[in-house]
Amino acid sequence: MNMKIKIDKKKCLGCGVCAQFANKVFGVIGGKVKVKDEVKLEKYKKEIKEAEEACPVGAIKVED
Repeated sequence: MNMKIKIDKKKCLGCGVCAQFANKVFGVIGGKVKVKDEVKLEKYKKEIKEAEEACPVGAIKVED
């Protein structure tokens, strides 16, 4: 099973809420969120789902 994260850069505010929930996965670079390289997403599944739900503009979409 490969988890995928899609980020809508047009919606993203760069507020960093996602990084508060899953700082091992998300980082804010240049005012927009980015998924960090070389992260084993399955390991942080719970935190990623929480970050997706917490995003104030719905910029994060997680596909299982």
